[in-house]
Amino acid sequence: MSSAERASSTPWANTHAQLAASGDEATADRQDLLDRYQQVRAASLAMTQGWSAEDMALQSMPDASPAKWHLAHTSWFFEALVLRTANPNYVARDERYFYLFNSYYEALGARHPRPQRGLLSRPDLAEVMAYRAHVDAAMADLLGATSPELLANLGDTIVLGLQHEMQHQELMVTDLLHAMSLNPLRPALWPELADAPIRPAICNEGDDLPRALGWISHGGGKVDVGHPGPGFAFDNETPRHTVWLQPFRIADRPVSCGDYLGFVRDSGYRRPDCWLSEAWATIQREGWQAPAYWVLCDDGEFDVFGPAGLTRLDPAAPVSQLSFFEADAYARWAGARLPTEFEWEAAAATSAAVPGDPSGDLATQQPAGQSAGLPGAGQVWEWTGSAYLPYPGFKPWAGAAGEYNGKFMLNQMVLRGGSWATPAAQKRIGYRNFFAPAARWQFSGLRLARDAE
Repeated sequence: MSSAERASSTPWANTHAQLAASGDEATADRQDLLDRYQQVRAASLAMTQGWSAEDMALQSMPDASPAKWHLAHTSWFFEALVLRTANPNYVARDERYFYLFNSYYEALGARHPRPQRGLLSRPDLAEVMAYRAHVDAAMADLLGATSPELLANLGDTIVLGLQHEMQHQELMVTDLLHAMSLNPLRPALWPELADAPIRPAICNEGDDLPRALGWISHGGGKVDVGHPGPGFAFDNETPRHTVWLQPFRIADRPVSCGDYLGFVRDSGYRRPDCWLSEAWATIQREGWQAPAYWVLCDDGEFDVFGPAGLTRLDPAAPVSQLSFFEADAYARWAGARLPTEFEWEAAAATSAAVPGDPSGDLATQQPAGQSAGLPGAGQVWEWTGSAYLPYPGFKPWAGAAGEYNGKFMLNQMVLRGGSWATPAAQKRIGYRNFFAPAARWQFSGLRLARDAE
């Protein structure tokens, strides 16, 4: 089974893979925009098939949210930023939901505390589904009756809402997986994935043996980075600008579980010389001994918890659920470093599969022999060595949407590339994900880099 076939075995895979996330959507045919809206909304529900109401009410930590809350919050986004804007007389299903399901938008009022979302047994799941249906019906009416002028004004916000919901689709997986990892039964989100493990293109052709790590050279120099347009991009991907890179080399695949096992076996978690000061303090305080979902067995080997439940460690699979601290420590141990986000973007933009297309879909990129490109990208988010900061000339969006990204540009690190759970429409080379350096419940791994010799 190919990596593409494995990826398509996820319950909602490719439901909206062809969503053209372009700026042209704002002025697209209203039926086309409605179709795209319905595709994304249906994908959110498709991925929950097999999850119980109890599963969808779990909140395992303050940073995570119940799946039920995600389904409601993504509906609130359209209600608060589109429907109420388009029609001041819009009748909400329940006015209290504007408080319950706001996340962090100060401009849109007060909100229920994030750490207490798991206490919301009411509204129950059936009511949340009814709330979604209420919003979907109102959006269908809006798109069917709105004037071209109003549609043009609202189109960008509708597209943002679709991109926002796709982000929450991945969060629903990672948040619930974290909760399941704390269950002694270690239940599977999708048992069918046990026979279709997700792995990147890091094996030799025709077998399952891990391929030796290779290096892609980049000459550095002046490089343009950031969203080139046209098409959708979050505000933190702009403006496009020029940076200067020193010559560097970047690994031709992500670090695998087999690679990372060497670090664990070499007492990597007990060697302060590998760790930044804050990182060392964190692993001492938290008692980390291995990646988040690795389980040491009685025979001295490791099992790994994932969407298919608990399975024996696959040495060829990409290591995942790593914090920035762990990724950085491994890179030091390996005699390398993490790439900067601009090195990563420059290397990805030179892919032989998508020549000269810096907005290309990473899910389709494959190596051309051992030439330039980033083989295996898009299977795990890849930590970079770059702090999450504004690009020169960055301007947040106007209005409440301006709170989407800019106010988080502190104490976060950038990840690039996307994971197997990232909707295909969001696997842009310029996409900047970001998390705190200690976060380790996402599908996050790493790729090594080195200065040119």
